[in-house]
Amino acid sequence: MAHLPSRRRLALAVPVVLSLTASLGFLPTAASAAPATATATQAADAGTLAYVVNTKVDHRTIESAKKAIAAAGGTVVATYAKIGVIVVHSANPDFGAQIRAVRGVQSAGATRTAPLSPAGTTDEGAAELMSAAQAAKTASASAAAGASEPLEADQWDLRAIGADKAAEINPGSSKVTVAVIDTGVDDTHPDLAPNFSASQSANCVGGVADTSEGAWRPYNPTEDYHGTHVAGEIAAARNGIGVAGVAPGVKVAGIKVSDPKDGLFYPENVVCAFVFAADHGVEVTNNSYYVDPWLYNCMDDPDQKAIVDAVNRAQLYAQKKGTLNVASAGNSNHDLDSDAIVDDSSPDDSTPVTRTIDPHECFDVPTQLPGVVTVSATGVKGTKSYYSTYGLGAVDVAAPGGDRYQIPETPSANGRILSTMPNNAYGFLQGTSMASPHVAGVAALLKSAHPWASPATLQALLKAQADNPGCPAEPYDGNGDGVVDATCEGGKRVNGFYGFGVVNALRAVK
Repeated sequence: MAHLPSRRRLALAVPVVLSLTASLGFLPTAASAAPATATATQAADAGTLAYVVNTKVDHRTIESAKKAIAAAGGTVVATYAKIGVIVVHSANPDFGAQIRAVRGVQSAGATRTAPLSPAGTTDEGAAELMSAAQAAKTASASAAAGASEPLEADQWDLRAIGADKAAEINPGSSKVTVAVIDTGVDDTHPDLAPNFSASQSANCVGGVADTSEGAWRPYNPTEDYHGTHVAGEIAAARNGIGVAGVAPGVKVAGIKVSDPKDGLFYPENVVCAFVFAADHGVEVTNNSYYVDPWLYNCMDDPDQKAIVDAVNRAQLYAQKKGTLNVASAGNSNHDLDSDAIVDDSSPDDSTPVTRTIDPHECFDVPTQLPGVVTVSATGVKGTKSYYSTYGLGAVDVAAPGGDRYQIPETPSANGRILSTMPNNAYGFLQGTSMASPHVAGVAALLKSAHPWASPATLQALLKAQADNPGCPAEPYDGNGDGVVDATCEGGKRVNGFYGFGVVNALRAVK
């Protein structure tokens, strides 16, 4: 589920050339896509798989499909009627083939390769908690610099995009919410509690939203820290405690989608999250992950095609309702505009098989879906992070994600990103997982300044206010080992490393 460098998979013979937008069905315009049913608990039987069945959106077709699902040995878990997505569990090994033959079913497939029973997000490497000694040293430096937050001296990323100065002009509106679709958010953290929106938070694991108190929190705070770190980057309050977020005045919500057993982000969970966010008035979602079990979903495979179709319907529904979706590009240092990529990490829920894919026909979801803002990562020097995936026409904008090879002149001299961690802690992480929330935060500032802006307008504003350093003059060697690691295509206006440039929070509020 994430964009870890090790996630990839096998070569499907001859990929069918299909336009992503043309092949994924259509977006209904109805007002709500909330699930109509939740008739099954998460299956525990040894041979049971989860499926998404994508149909036409008329009531008669959906009801006919549900009868066919039952006849084929399936149990409906949730029906998102307004987008024509039905989440199903079945132990019938022929369920997918049988249901794809049903009239009105446009695509259907398994969302995993192993029966229901390590996860990936787009952080690169393990987290490093800040020690008490580090915190004291940083607090002293922050006070000397006149910073409002004790740990702000270590937040080189805020200064890199002018977020510290932007907060003095407009910290963002409390009428704007960014939902963190992730491993859960610890809303009890003192830097997150002031801005947390419980009414826009849920646990979407299994494909049905659970809004009970605390359902959005991490299962295991020691391991499931990713979502809390991301939330702090976006909206940690300027309250004299710890760190500050890019948009410290906006609201942040948590929508948990990581499976409690293996930590993976399965398609039905993400479908639920996009629909829930849209129906609960969320203006921006942050997506620092990829949908498991495939790093790339190829359109000539019926299961993978169904996954792309289902998640795309949900995220397009969110866009239609006014939600901008921001996603991390990934940490594999892949060129998403290349002719071929070796994927040796998929499927990540069973045994991976090496395959070579064409990223124009096999898609990283939700990163490569239409209308999603795709974000690459930079370090303190402003250059592409060594791990960051890139690609001309694929990356929209860039933002600080951290880079252990680019060392800042800060008290901790840590090139990664400092943010909130569960249990009232703070820690450093790096990855495009950390770049995406910087963009989500700037988008929230733009939405605060332009409340009537549509998702398309917000994306255009993000690109317009970005600073583009252009492709590097010298061959790119991200880790300094003397080997060229990536090639930047494009010019000063738009290129494969930075898209339209590194976002600028100060320009956004001006």
